[in-house]
Amino acid sequence: MPIDNPRFGRLITAMVTPFDESGELDAARTEELVDRLIVGGNDALVINGTTGESPTVFYPQKMELFNIALAAAGKRVPIIANVGDNCTADTVSFARDVAKLGVDGLMCVVPYYNKPPQEGLYQHFSAIAHAVDLPIVLYNIPGRCVINMTAETTLRLAHDLDNVVAVKEASGDLAQIERIIEGMPADFDVYSGDDSATLDIMRLGGSGVISTIGNVCPDRMKAIVELCAQGDWEAAEEENASLLPLMDGLFKTANPILVKEALRLVGFPVGGVRLPLIDATPEQSSELEATMKAVGVV
Repeated sequence: MPIDNPRFGRLITAMVTPFDESGELDAARTEELVDRLIVGGNDALVINGTTGESPTVFYPQKMELFNIALAAAGKRVPIIANVGDNCTADTVSFARDVAKLGVDGLMCVVPYYNKPPQEGLYQHFSAIAHAVDLPIVLYNIPGRCVINMTAETTLRLAHDLDNVVAVKEASGDLAQIERIIEGMPADFDVYSGDDSATLDIMRLGGSGVISTIGNVCPDRMKAIVELCAQGDWEAAEEENASLLPLMDGLFKTANPILVKEALRLVGFPVGGVRLPLIDATPEQSSELEATMKAVGVV
């Protein structure tokens, strides 16, 4: 069974970043999106993660985005700022700056491209954790980072560092995730990093999901995680199956291209994506719309 009362709740959406017609940050739409996601049932929000196009939102814009989200949330839900980078010194410096804004937590991804060994990962996250007092959510996503953070490294960090409080696990390795859950401290949370794996991870004892589809239909994803938390697996499986085609459909091309297109299709446009990502093609949009209709989102 999932643990009771996870620190950041069960449904945490990795929010897209709204841009205007010229590709600049759309502050007004960001405020509206934060409100939409909170009203829709999110327990917390991750700002400027992968789904928020973090690689193409530079540090000054990240700071502006975090401030907008904090103001719009108005303490209704925790705001988790993604500060992770593949340079430890830069991440530490930026984390310290972001901590001063009043965010409720930080998310830090496994360093990408430079392929550090496991001891390098441990020292990287230790340096960040010692530099700030805020709760830290680790983010393991080998598909983007090239390397996998092992269960042993995750558990070492969880046990050694009081403010390393959770991991977003997107390795796709359920055996690894089970080892983390079996060996973690009592107050540690394991979140699915893939919407489609949420039910399986919560069945193992995970706390919930850091979600992509939560941008589009937070109420539907919230229903799934709450049924899992209650142990009503039959109903959870039914709800999960009904939404699974869209969970998969949003990843037919690079995230968040189709998430932004889905928001346009539900009548809440948030602008396009920044290069090197490109907007959805007419064919992709048509296929996505058909999937959304089939699952009852439009």
